[in-house]
Amino acid sequence: MTLILATSNKGKVKEIKALCKDFEVIPYSELMEEFEIIEDADSFKGNALIKARAVFKALSKKDEYKDIVVLADDSGISVDVLGGAPGIYSARYASNAASEKDNLYKLIDEVKKMGVNSSAAHYTAAIAIVTPKYEYSVHGWMYGNVTTETRGDKGFGYDPMFIPLGYDKTLAELDDEIKKSISHRAKALSLAKIILQTL
Repeated sequence: MTLILATSNKGKVKEIKALCKDFEVIPYSELMEEFEIIEDADSFKGNALIKARAVFKALSKKDEYKDIVVLADDSGISVDVLGGAPGIYSARYASNAASEKDNLYKLIDEVKKMGVNSSAAHYTAAIAIVTPKYEYSVHGWMYGNVTTETRGDKGFGYDPMFIPLGYDKTLAELDDEIKKSISHRAKALSLAKIILQTL
């Protein structure tokens, strides 16, 4: 089965390909011009479905893609001391044009403003699957703490400041094999694969 990913984020593409080796995984940007998708839902699930539906609709206009399966991920980090922020705004926390580093350092600054150097936090991943007949969604979570000190150069996004429960290293310091076994995206994808195997 071929999965079309409704993302061109290189970090997500690499991670999803590594976790879905039973499938051929292709970012939609390899099949058509990238286009803006307005993610205006109030939940990770809602935004994942918006992305999957948009890419499915755009590609299914072409005969060769009528029977495609589109998979979209919407994920982010929620920090307790910030009342759950940035949450669904994780990818654009510093601004709509922000880089991953911009978002990372804004979150560090916001935590520091609260007078602490760490806080409980969790990652959420929502995976949406859209096919010609059905739509599905699943979730995965990873709990831990954020720190205002960045460490490590693996991973992407907020990984250099997130320490998973049971570990003393950030996600950006942990080996890929460990991250694959504990990450929010890995947990969501393991559920998604159960659905995909029934299609």
